[in-house]
Amino acid sequence: MSANEDQEMELEALRSIYEGDESFRELSPVSFQYRIGENGDPKAFLIEISWTETYPQTPPIISMNAFFNNTISSAVKQSILAKLQEAVEVNLGTAMTYTLFEYAKDNKEQFMENHHPVNSTTSTGNIISVETQNVASSSKKKDKKEQLSKAQKRKLADKTDHKGELPRGWNWVDVVKHLSKTGSKDDE
Repeated sequence: MSANEDQEMELEALRSIYEGDESFRELSPVSFQYRIGENGDPKAFLIEISWTETYPQTPPIISMNAFFNNTISSAVKQSILAKLQEAVEVNLGTAMTYTLFEYAKDNKEQFMENHHPVNSTTSTGNIISVETQNVASSSKKKDKKEQLSKAQKRKLADKTDHKGELPRGWNWVDVVKHLSKTGSKDDE
């Protein structure tokens, strides 16, 4: 059987195995992503496997460069890739994409034992905000909001209403005083 026939069969198998699995994504007929861990799990990571023309006789390309993994240190990524590489060597010559994804799923805790989420105080429910923060901070440093001290915040809170808006007319000039000053010059 040629490499292409092997790939066709494996592609069909992957499609039927992972049908309806939200963690699986077919990027192209020779490139696949799988999210290891539930959505919102701080230890979740994404593996991308791309087949070469001669796969499965030659190893697939395994990558962890997906944006999803941007909170994981390169050391942790390297160790995961090294462990997956060992599994590749054992399975060389056979359809192994499913095996690699399952191997990663079974060993998720071990793979991520040295991963410390960037924002450990964030509960798993609002992991989205952590990702968006990272996007903002990496793309534009100058957009950083000014940090106010507690005293400054308190002062601002005293001036503002419950919506955080200043009361109407807070910056108005006292018209009566203003007119009386200008008027007095004319009287002389």
